[in-house]
Amino acid sequence: MKNNANKFMRILGFVSLVVIGASTPIQAATDSSNMQMHDMSEMNMHEGADKSHDMKQTMHSGMSEMQNMESTGNVDKDFAMMMKIHHQQALEMAKMELAHGKSSSMKAMARKIITAQKKEIAQFDSWLAKQK
Repeated sequence: MKNNANKFMRILGFVSLVVIGASTPIQAATDSSNMQMHDMSEMNMHEGADKSHDMKQTMHSGMSEMQNMESTGNVDKDFAMMMKIHHQQALEMAKMELAHGKSSSMKAMARKIITAQKKEIAQFDSWLAKQK
């Protein structure tokens, strides 16, 4: 599944516009203007795809970290450690939304997530610090 997503991102990165020659100066100017608008749109699409890819990589990194975490044999402690990793990944994704997202409602949700996840991470840290 990860390889398919990577292939798609590579293919998307190589998409290019083929411009057909214009028959008049006016058409040439119009084509040039349209091409510039398309180029800007394509750049924004690639930038958005890159940021989405970064977000996905952050999520995969957290999942990998949880899978590679050595189990303690204590369900409560393992839960706290894994949830802390999970919440840290949510923080990273929310920060990416704030930095690169366009939707004001998604940015508002990202701010709420950051506040809630930081509080819960602190609770996990506090509980884990008391464990031997």
